[in-house]
Amino acid sequence: MKRTVFLDVEALPHHAFGSRSPMWWGTVAFMVIEGAMFAMLVATYVYLRGAENVWPPPGFAPPSLLWGSLNTAILLASLWPNHKVHKAVEELDVSATRRWMLVGDLFAVMFLAVRVLELGGLNVRWDSNAYGSIVWLVMGFHTFHLLTDAVETLVLTGMMYTIPSERRMVDVSDDTLYWNFVVLVWLPLYVVVYWLPRWL
Repeated sequence: MKRTVFLDVEALPHHAFGSRSPMWWGTVAFMVIEGAMFAMLVATYVYLRGAENVWPPPGFAPPSLLWGSLNTAILLASLWPNHKVHKAVEELDVSATRRWMLVGDLFAVMFLAVRVLELGGLNVRWDSNAYGSIVWLVMGFHTFHLLTDAVETLVLTGMMYTIPSERRMVDVSDDTLYWNFVVLVWLPLYVVVYWLPRWL
C-alpha cells in the first residue's frame, strides 16, 4: 500500500502584502467596478450636457469653486499621510502606522466637514432638473465612497491601538490603496462638476 505524503504548509505566512493577498485582488476588483460606475456617471453628465443648448439651465449657476477647490486640495494633501501609512505598515512599524493613521483620519474628517459646505454651494437641488440630478448623483456617490472609507479607516485605527497585528497591517495596506483610488477618482469628477459648465 502506497503511503500518502502531505505537503506541510504550516511554516507559510497566513497573510501577505500587495498582490500576494486575496484581499488586495478583491480591493482592486472593487476599484475597477467603482471606476466603471464613475465613468458611467461622467458619460451621463456629458450626454445630458450635449442634449441642452445652455448648461447649466437658465436660472442656475455652476457650483461655487471655493468649497470644491478647497476639498480637492484637502484630498490631494491627504495622499502624503496615506503614503506614510502604507510605508509604515510594510515596515511593520506599529507606532508610525498609528501616528500617520491619525493624521489621515484628520484629513478625512476635514474633507467630510467641507463636503457639507460644498453640497450647500451646488446652486441647484437634486430634483430641479436633469442638471441638478446628475450633479447631485456624482457628488452623492463620491461622498458615499469617502464616508465609507473614512469609517473603515477610523475602525482600523481603533484596531491598531487595541489589537495591532500583522494581519491588521495588511488590512491597513489595502485601505491605503482604496483611499488613493477615491482621491484620484475625484480629480476628473471635480473637472466635470466644477469646470465643464464654465468651459462649455
